[in-house]
Amino acid sequence: MGYAAHRIASAGLSALASPSTVATTKHSLTVYTIQLGLNLAWMPLFFGARRPVEATADLVALLGLNGWLAYTWSAIDETAAWLQLPYLGWLAFATYLSAGAGYLNDWDMSDKALEARKKAE
Repeated sequence: MGYAAHRIASAGLSALASPSTVATTKHSLTVYTIQLGLNLAWMPLFFGARRPVEATADLVALLGLNGWLAYTWSAIDETAAWLQLPYLGWLAFATYLSAGAGYLNDWDMSDKALEARKKAE
């Protein structure tokens, strides 16, 4: 991810890039920064707050943003776009795991709900 963003910044913000490429690069790097924030938010949502619905929504947003980044970056630097594919695969798998954990726990992973399930068994 970081190397791909570096390639985009180097290619898209160079003095030889067209004004439209520079504008697209700046916009895509802003979206890249937003997705870093969403990436940072997932772990506290899932493990800290035990909110699988919000954590899964966060991952779906991450998938969408990174898919858009790969598409946009392909016009600036094709290698940078291809470098996003492993991360997109990981995000798809993490979304599956997050949604699965939420579904198997009736979308409530709070301490009270887990205690109630243990007592019911």
